[in-house]
Order: sequence, then structure tokens, then C-alpha cells
Amino acid sequence: MLLARLAGQMVSLVIVLLALQRFNSAAIAGTATFLDVTPGLFAAPLAGALLDRHGRARLAVIDYVIAGTCLAVIAILATTDALNVPLFFLIVAISGTTRPLSNTGVRTLFPLIVPRELWERANAIDSNGYVVASIFGPALAGGIVALFGPSAALFVIALIFAAAAVAASGLRDPGGRAGTGHLVRDAWDGLVYVTRNVTLRTLALAVSTSNISSGLFFIAVPVLVLQRFGGGPEYVGLLFALMGVAGFVSVLLVGRVPSRGREPLFLTAAMLGASASFVVILLGAASPPVVALGMVCVGIATGPFDVGLFTLRQRRTDPAWMGRAFAVSMALNFAGFPVGSALGGAIVSYSIEAALAIAIVVNLLAAAMCFWWLPRED
Repeated sequence: MLLARLAGQMVSLVIVLLALQRFNSAAIAGTATFLDVTPGLFAAPLAGALLDRHGRARLAVIDYVIAGTCLAVIAILATTDALNVPLFFLIVAISGTTRPLSNTGVRTLFPLIVPRELWERANAIDSNGYVVASIFGPALAGGIVALFGPSAALFVIALIFAAAAVAASGLRDPGGRAGTGHLVRDAWDGLVYVTRNVTLRTLALAVSTSNISSGLFFIAVPVLVLQRFGGGPEYVGLLFALMGVAGFVSVLLVGRVPSRGREPLFLTAAMLGASASFVVILLGAASPPVVALGMVCVGIATGPFDVGLFTLRQRRTDPAWMGRAFAVSMALNFAGFPVGSALGGAIVSYSIEAALAIAIVVNLLAAAMCFWWLPRED
């Protein structure tokens, strides 16, 4: 999990930096990020059905192999100066299509293995898998790009995915198999289950809305650093690493707090905190230290968000449906990120401040959805 998430954090940043450096276009960077995520969202119902039918570990290995191969191909084409925009978009989209197999597969292992009374702490560890990756991934990616270029960074990421595939190949998959035996029917049933579950349905609306602001933020910060501050890729990586350090501490502390019945408040507070953090970055867009402070604040908001989201989804999903329901739920929750990235690529070319302002408003709307619509009881 940690190896794959490290690679995932690196590739998200390297794709943006590759597009900015090779094609000199924030719009291409935003579109590439959109294509890196969106195909997987549409494939999620089928991926969930496969996970419930065929197990999680082996399908995660398949995804890691596909991701590493696609990145190596992009690196080879870029090195030989054969990479054009349509080909870049196509390979990125292929890589993103199978991602739900590993993202959902690994996440659904935790509630199957860990006793229910320890879910908050297990979810803190799960979340910190992302947080640790967000500390080292961007810093490592930015450093490699600064020293050797984006192609070298993509080769390194491909090797990390290969190591993740080797590590995951020894996993024993707990639990039985579920489903009707008809793949498309199982995928459709998973979609219906999520839409009828009031908690999962509300999370899909609120968290996807919040992730629109995350997509805007993810494009705005690198452009702010590269174009306004005159910094290099390593500076971008260090800022995101700083956010990850703050998130690591926040998640560990929040993971020790019982969350039953308080998950909606955790999510609301986290979204309000993220909005306040974006305000700090917006007001300090001319000052690198203030932007760094804003990144720390964004990291702090990670703790209550991740623990509240993961635990709430686990508590209110039937274990027999975890593969299908989690795949659909996670896809819908993340659906806003590629939308925000695509918007960010278009908006930051004209105004970084406008992109951050929209991110603030969108996050406030998501916080209101969580506070008013999420049920307080299981």
C-alpha cells in the first residue's frame, strides 16, 4: 500500500510538471490530471464487482503492473522526443482506468481484517499511508524532476509500482466471494446500493463537491510557485511535503478519538478548515512563507476528514457489499477532483486568485451539505 501510494503521489505531480515543462501549458496539465482520474471513475462499478467476485490482492497486483508499464512508456516516448499531446493523454487515461482495482481493493481489506472497535485507529494508519506518501512523494518527485527531468522521474515511479506489485503478490485475501455471477449485473447492483444508502449518497455529493476545490488547489499551487515565485519543481514538492507532515500528525491525533455519531461533524470541520487554509494562501499569494503556512493548515484539516470519511463509510456499508459499494462510493467521492483540475487548468491561466476563490466557495458548500444532510446515527 505504502509503495503504491508513494508512486501515486509522485505521478500526480510529475504529470503536471511534465505538461508544464514539455508543453508549456497549464490547460494541458489540467486535462492530463482529468484524464488520469476520470476513466477510473467510470470503471469503478465494474472494478467493485470484480473485487467482490475474484478477490482484492491479485487485482491490485494487476493494476500496479499496468500503471508501471504505462509510465515507463511515457518516459521512453518523452526521452526519444516522440511524445505528443494526444499520445500523452491516451496513455495517462489507460493508466487511470484500472486504478480502482488497487485503491478500493486495499482499502476494503482493512475492515475485513481489523476488529470494529479499532476501526478509527486502523483508518488513521490507512490515511497515514497516503499522508506519508504525500510527505515523501512530492519532495522526491520534485527533486528528481529538478535534477534529471520528468522522464527520469517517471522511470523511478514505474520501478516503485513494480516493487508494490511484488510486495502485494504475497497477500492472502480474507473473506469470501459475493455477487450474482453476472459482472454487469453486479456492477449495476453496486451502483443502486450506493444511491439507496442515504449516507453513501450524501457523501458522494458532499465529498465530490469538496474535491472540486482540491482539484483547483492542486493546479493553482504549482503554477503559483513556478510562474509567480520563480521557484523550481523541488519547491513545489517541498510545499506539498510540508502539507503531508502536518497531515501525518493530525491524522494520528484524530485517530485516537472515538468517532461514532460524530463523523458528520468531523467532515464539516475539516471542510471549513480547508476553506480557511485556502483563504490564507489566497491572501498570501505574493508571499512564499504565507503560502507555506496555508499548506500546513490544509494538512491539519486532513485528520478529521480522512478518519471521519473512512469510518463512516465502513460503519454504514454491509460487509458483503464492500467491494462494489466502496468502489462506487470512492469513485463518486473523487469525481470532483478531475473536474476541479480541468477547471483549474483553464482558470489559472487568467487568474490564480480566481481559482483559489472558487475553491473556497465550493468547499463551504460541501461543508453545508455534510452538516445538514448526513445522518447522525448509523
